[in-house]
Amino acid sequence: MAKIAPVQGPPGPDLQIGEQLRLEQFLPYRLNVVGFFASRALGRIYGAHFGIDIPQWRVIAQLGEFGTLTARDIGELAQMHKTKVSRAVTELESRGLLTRSENRQDRRESFVSLTAPGLRIYRQIVPLALAFQSRWTEGIAPDELKVFERVLSTLTERGRLLAGGYREE
Repeated sequence: MAKIAPVQGPPGPDLQIGEQLRLEQFLPYRLNVVGFFASRALGRIYGAHFGIDIPQWRVIAQLGEFGTLTARDIGELAQMHKTKVSRAVTELESRGLLTRSENRQDRRESFVSLTAPGLRIYRQIVPLALAFQSRWTEGIAPDELKVFERVLSTLTERGRLLAGGYREE
């Protein structure tokens, strides 16, 4: 990566002299980059083998783990915007990988569940995803991974609080 000299000039009204943001060292940015690479690598796996994209995989993963859910539940669990969930559900339904059934208590929403072919895809992807995770964390000591998991959980919860329940747009 080429080194670019930071812009020199007077600090803004709220900055102290010498204070600046180095994006490549900014934790939220770094977490986003790590997430991007993970999603991209995993997307290649389930895209190439199963012809599904990231939002579709998230829907399948939530249904595989929890069973029948509403689209709103999927959005909350997967941190996805309702339009992404809706598009993924529609596409997966058209491919026969999931089915919708009426929610008699609230007709504005429906229950979504995997069909037998959808469940087969889930069961085939899980070992691939777990193998990817093992390969990705290869060389990191188990005690370091435990600390990392604890820190990641803390950052996730603090981020949720700071964002006020924000979901991916």
